[in-house]
Amino acid sequence: MTTTLEKPAKVAMNGVDVPTFVATLGVVKEQPEIAKFTFRANGEWLSGNHSRTSVSNFFGVMAEQQHKDTFSVESDHPQVLGATGNGMTPPEMLLAALSACITAGIGNIASIRQVKLQSVETTVEGDIDLVGLLGLDKSVRNGFSGIRATFRIKGDAPAEDLEKIVQQSVARSAVFDVITNGVPVSVAAIAN
Repeated sequence: MTTTLEKPAKVAMNGVDVPTFVATLGVVKEQPEIAKFTFRANGEWLSGNHSRTSVSNFFGVMAEQQHKDTFSVESDHPQVLGATGNGMTPPEMLLAALSACITAGIGNIASIRQVKLQSVETTVEGDIDLVGLLGLDKSVRNGFSGIRATFRIKGDAPAEDLEKIVQQSVARSAVFDVITNGVPVSVAAIAN
């Protein structure tokens, strides 16, 4: 007599609806065209270096979609640079985006692997020399010369498995990909 062991069904974990996520992966595998998305951000200048950027809609699953709410973030430069300090600097937003993207992936991957997380803490730092940005030395780049990210993860799996979850999240991160591989950017200026 042969006994067949069935794998237990994957359950929701770490705030991720794993059964729905797994079903979504199956649908996308069968119909890959539904995975093409266009995200949008709309910004407005407020004063000085202060601006607000909002997101409310995007294209995905072959149709226009609406976020549950409109989300906004304000950006400014710090007071030590003659601004008002009313928000994160744009380079800090990039660091925050990297942190958020990899952290989201960690949550998804851990949940799919049925690893219960206790915590994920991140530190992301970027080095920038403002003499390039300020136009004082053309040999110095305008952006970061280096970025360091540390992810501290605790969960109910061995350390090696937890580290593999982080590595897999980095490998699948859209923001990490854009930062490390670049992407064509076109800019249109329209004066009214």
